[in-house]
Amino acid sequence: MTPRAAATVMLLRGGNEQLEVLMVRRTPAARFMAGVWVFPGGAVDPSDGDGQAGLRGAAVRELREEAGVTLPPQTELVGFARWITPEALPIRFDTWFYLAAAPADASPRVDGSEIVDWRWLTPAQALVEAAAGGMKLAFPTLKQLEQLSAFPSAQELLTHARAQANAIRPVRPRVVGSGEHERIVLPGED
Repeated sequence: MTPRAAATVMLLRGGNEQLEVLMVRRTPAARFMAGVWVFPGGAVDPSDGDGQAGLRGAAVRELREEAGVTLPPQTELVGFARWITPEALPIRFDTWFYLAAAPADASPRVDGSEIVDWRWLTPAQALVEAAAGGMKLAFPTLKQLEQLSAFPSAQELLTHARAQANAIRPVRPRVVGSGEHERIVLPGED
């Protein structure tokens, strides 16, 4: 099955002082990733356009729809990562992760049906809560948070990402084992 094109925004706040990222919780009734904490995002619609313009359009649209945050037209979306769902899974996406600085007036709100909660968290806070069982995270989200946690401020992360944006390569994890022994493995892992 060919993966659907998708995009997500890791919305950042904190400037030069700190790094917080906006996370939203999908409804427990969802068909895909029920109850999971994610970055706002979703599949590209034909109205979003094609190529990178379509991906960026989808990211901005999904941020508005899922978190109630509208980015000004001049907002820079900085490419950070690209993940392709393993072939063994029935629902597949080819997802681009973008970073964006939150507008000063960003006031997230959720629709209560697709998305039921939101929080600003430092990447480290999210990882601690996930390890304690308080936040259910998708594997790519977990891995992105691990990477983000290395940066002390939103500005340092954006500066780093701008320098790396042309070097983004798709991450293609695979599923090994089955049943209770099933796990996701990154390229290069046993």
